Amino acid sequence: MLTDRTAQLWLALLSTSVALEIAALYFQYVLDYGPCILCVQIRAVLFVVILLAAVALILPAARKFNSISLIPCTLTFAWFCYQVLGIERGWFEGSCTFEPAFPAWIPLHEWLPSVFEPWELCGYTPEILFGITMAETLAGLAGLFLLANIFLLEDIRKQ
Repeated sequence: MLTDRTAQLWLALLSTSVALEIAALYFQYVLDYGPCILCVQIRAVLFVVILLAAVALILPAARKFNSISLIPCTLTFAWFCYQVLGIERGWFEGSCTFEPAFPAWIPLHEWLPSVFEPWELCGYTPEILFGITMAETLAGLAGLFLLANIFLLEDIRKQ
């Protein structure tokens, strides 16, 4: 049982990110809701969070570095979630493209197209539960990820 609050936060980030990746694949392959480019980018950021969390849990000495590395991941995740919500709500004009936004040195859409290849244009996210859409759920989770970042940075400060 993990008693260290930092380890518990990393475990929560790991399990939440894995659950979100599984849910995304369920919506894609079982319910036939293809991902847009922003959704694919969110998946990539969550994959990085999974890696950071796994390393932080396996190697406690890496937690300081990983906590600092998590900041840009969380901010990117929050930005993409905000964009998805903004497009769904009509706050932003236009739509996404099918052009992958991954750098040439890490073409995730070519390495693992079943996960990182966009199928749809942005604009619609399915309802999850009680009228709450996937975009709204992701925006709320981005807030929780930001809160976890604050707690992790607080733990670093105390050390």
